[in-house]
This record gives sequence, structure tokens and C-alpha cells, in this order.
Amino acid sequence: MYTLYSRPGSGGFVAEAVLEMAGLPVMLINVAKAEPPAEFLAISPLGQVPALILPDGRAMTESAAISILVADLHPEAGLAPAIDSPARPDFLRWMLFMSSALYPALLRYFYADRYTTAPSGVEAVRAAALAETDRLFAVVDTALGGRGWLAGDRMSIADVYLLMLAHWHPVGDRPRDEWVRIVDLCTRLRAHPVVDRLNRTHRFW
Repeated sequence: MYTLYSRPGSGGFVAEAVLEMAGLPVMLINVAKAEPPAEFLAISPLGQVPALILPDGRAMTESAAISILVADLHPEAGLAPAIDSPARPDFLRWMLFMSSALYPALLRYFYADRYTTAPSGVEAVRAAALAETDRLFAVVDTALGGRGWLAGDRMSIADVYLLMLAHWHPVGDRPRDEWVRIVDLCTRLRAHPVVDRLNRTHRFW
């Protein structure tokens, strides 16, 4: 049994998706931002979700790490290219690109006050974050040229991660119409029964 700490509208979306798509038993605990329980803070001192307790009692955080680990532990689910697959480098590249570049850029927009000590600097941080977010999404959209998915010829959990981030875009269409390939990927992926069901709680679209 896995135990997952999450909350609606958060990065827990992709962790919930990978566990459900792999057909794994999971106890879901929704964590309120205001008063997170002590046992959760012991695992995630920053109070960030998702946090996962593995069946052997070990705990981990970071949505990308959780997604990769669960997909690798359960290859029968087909949620990540195999270690020796030609698609594996793309899978790892885009998972890390999204978690280390795109995700932080979005956080800088939504939590701009954390990135400046001057109240007058908040709007400048937010504007820079939005410009960086758009630049990074354009990189991903270009990379999708000539392919249907981020890694190989079938869906992986990397695509679910991209869908989540694309629907976090703070301004205008989510994702933006000019990212034609990302829009197409998200449109197809929203029809997945697990993604559709999870959105009823997370309400990304």
C-alpha cells in the first residue's frame, strides 16, 4: 500500500495519476495548506505536496521523482520507456527540464513575493516569470514537432506532467493556442479516463 499526501490543484495531480495508471493500491491524504499534520511535515519540511510513503515505509517528495520511480518499479504499466529503450533519454530529459525549469518558473509567477525582499519588486518578478514560462513552453512545443508524445511513440507519465503544467499557465488560454503541438497533446490526453477523473477534483480545465 502506498500513502500519498496531496491536495487539489497541486503537483499531486501527476503523482495520483502515475499511481492510478499503474493500478496500485494507494491511501490518499489531502493536506490543507493552513495546518498540515506533523507526520506530513516530517516527510516534507517545506509543506509541499506531493509526498509519498512507499510500501516499505520509506518516504519521498518531488513530483517528477515520484513519477519516474513508480513508472520504473511497475514497467508493466508502460508509463515510462524502459532503461534500454531509445526513447529513455528523451523521457529523462523532458521530465527534468519540466521539473527544474518550467515548474520553478510557474512558481515564481504565483509566489512572486517569495523571490524578492522589496514589495515593489513583486510585479517585476511576476512579469519575468511569465516571460520565462512562455519561452520554456515554446521550447517544448518545438520539440514535439514530428512526434505525438514527448518520449517515443506512446504516452508516458512525462506527457501527464506536461499537461498539468500547461494547465497551470496563469494568463489567457491554458495551454496557449499558439503552442499547437502542446494543445494537441493535451486535447488527446484529457480523454484518458484517469486524467478525466482526476480533473474532477483538481479542476485544471
